[in-house]
Amino acid sequence: MASSLTKDSVLPGTPGSEKTFFGHPRGLATLFMTEMWERFSYYGMRALLPLYLVAPGGLHMSAASATAIYSVYLSLVYLLAMPGGWFADRVLGPRKTVAVAGAVIMLGHLTLALPWAGSFFAGLGLVAIGSGLLKANISTMVGHLYKGTDDPRRDGGFTIFYIGINLGAFAAPLVIGTIGENVNWHIGFALAALGMAVGLAQFLLGSRHLNPRSDLVPTPLSAEEKAATLRKSAMWAAVAVVFYAIVGFSGVYTLNWLLVPITVAGLLIPVAVLVRIKRDKELDRADQSKMTAYIWFFVAAAVFWMIYDQGGSTVSLFAEKSADNSILGWDFPVSWYQSVNPVMIMALAPVFAWLWVALARRGKEPSTAVKFAMGLLLVGASFFLFLAPLAIADGGHKAAALWLVAIYFVQTVGELTLSPVGLSVTTKMAPAKYASQMMGVWFLAVTAGDATTGLLSTAGVNLNKTGIVALEAVLAVIAGVAVWMYRKKVKELMGDVR
Repeated sequence: MASSLTKDSVLPGTPGSEKTFFGHPRGLATLFMTEMWERFSYYGMRALLPLYLVAPGGLHMSAASATAIYSVYLSLVYLLAMPGGWFADRVLGPRKTVAVAGAVIMLGHLTLALPWAGSFFAGLGLVAIGSGLLKANISTMVGHLYKGTDDPRRDGGFTIFYIGINLGAFAAPLVIGTIGENVNWHIGFALAALGMAVGLAQFLLGSRHLNPRSDLVPTPLSAEEKAATLRKSAMWAAVAVVFYAIVGFSGVYTLNWLLVPITVAGLLIPVAVLVRIKRDKELDRADQSKMTAYIWFFVAAAVFWMIYDQGGSTVSLFAEKSADNSILGWDFPVSWYQSVNPVMIMALAPVFAWLWVALARRGKEPSTAVKFAMGLLLVGASFFLFLAPLAIADGGHKAAALWLVAIYFVQTVGELTLSPVGLSVTTKMAPAKYASQMMGVWFLAVTAGDATTGLLSTAGVNLNKTGIVALEAVLAVIAGVAVWMYRKKVKELMGDVR
């Protein structure tokens, strides 16, 4: 990236000249590359995961078990973002936490590369922990690079950072997916470890360009709090070890003994967090009203992500078994479908950004509730579209690849009407007391959606059946219509937030 560094103008009081990254603080290059390589490792492994779980040369599981594991893994990544933020705020600070996260992720991928089922699940756990630690803190460090919220470069910096995410996500299935599917699954997972190693190395080398604020621990634990936290952690760890030892030695252990508690926690914890905030008596009436409105957005987002994230499990497993994965006679790996979304995001995100601004100038920009309703209707439409290739497969034929590309396209358009808007409204509606926690609360919507998918799969529901797909599509449409019908009420509850 050295060739993209240019000389910035000399600021008053600044000795000499300062190298920048496309006119932004040089530390942005460090964080851009770190996130790009971390996403390369994450999305590469994610593209292989459900395929490896069902493959005869992999773990040879059923589609339902593979979907359950995939969904539980995703829900854990987003669930752990909140404790990841807490760990940086109270223990290590963002920079050291991200360095630790990178090492844990790399170790997790290396563990996945080992050819044993037990080590595979340990590796998944390590990657989930590391991703939770990193996800919560790297965006915070991007914000630290700028002088307050009024810095005119701030939004552009996050846009460049977002491009890094999607570059990594786009390249990963093409590289890691191809090697994993066509050469060796475990070499594919090892490549994911290599990607994270590159990202970690350049982060450590370039961390001198980060803002000194990223080294600070905002609210460090006292000695008493540290001791209490360690005691509680040790107690819960001991309870888990004893419980699973009893279950294991009794001979009744199955994978559901692990998956079901996690999926239940993925549903109960988001509800508990929202209830705790809503019942906080320190919040004034305006904040209480905003939180009531936010619950509408949270539930809508959970329904959206429940369907959307099945693009990497339900739809991918359908493609592996029942699609003609070729274009003009040229065959391609199933994992390549996972590159469709990031390349479409990069192509369409600027269009949507321009569209909202253009509509706002004319006073016609849809409200947040209407945008959420659009996202739900579109993700529902994507699963109605899914019914066509399912019907083709039921007729004994292979569905064309373009059917699946169309599903991912519709989901991507839906994502762009809901996900960036959700991130924005979360920061706007957050009560001051919970300002630093609300982004973690938003991620819990993903946890709730994926946990629902995981719970259905652990119950033995085949999500690739026409009836189930149609039911999910109808659910999303009903949710979208409900949000649209109550849009004026939600707008009133939002108060001065627009």
